[in-house]
Amino acid sequence: MDQPQPGTAHEALEIFVGRWLGTTELAASPWGPARTATAEVTFTRAAGGFAVVQSYRHTEADGTHFEGHGVFTVDPDHDETLWYYVDSMGKPPAAPARGVWHDSTLTVERHSDRGTARHTFRVDDGVLTHTAELRLGEAQGFQPFMTSICHRA
Repeated sequence: MDQPQPGTAHEALEIFVGRWLGTTELAASPWGPARTATAEVTFTRAAGGFAVVQSYRHTEADGTHFEGHGVFTVDPDHDETLWYYVDSMGKPPAAPARGVWHDSTLTVERHSDRGTARHTFRVDDGVLTHTAELRLGEAQGFQPFMTSICHRA
């Protein structure tokens, strides 16, 4: 039996692979005031090239920290990138976030009974930018939640 091979959609994720260091700017939200934290993100190839594993951690000035771990892969039947993500807030995802690439930017949306989180990931000139926006409850529009800007370590 021929083994399946990763395709170009999987290869697009390669741009993230590596270790990144920088800062995360958190907007004021129900989880706290606006603040800045140091950030570290690592992306590693996994599952024979069919996935990229993400580890994220930020540490705030008072020493508290937040961490999350994700797995990116591709749904070949729908030409979408999937993102399975869990974090130290303790709410498991009901389903993976689904996303698409526009030029060199990956945008994924995660839907839950609390609302929608929209994440964008982009690498440009050696800088990884990850933004998250939230649309909670009955809100009509997205509100900024966080922006991480990191450089390859």
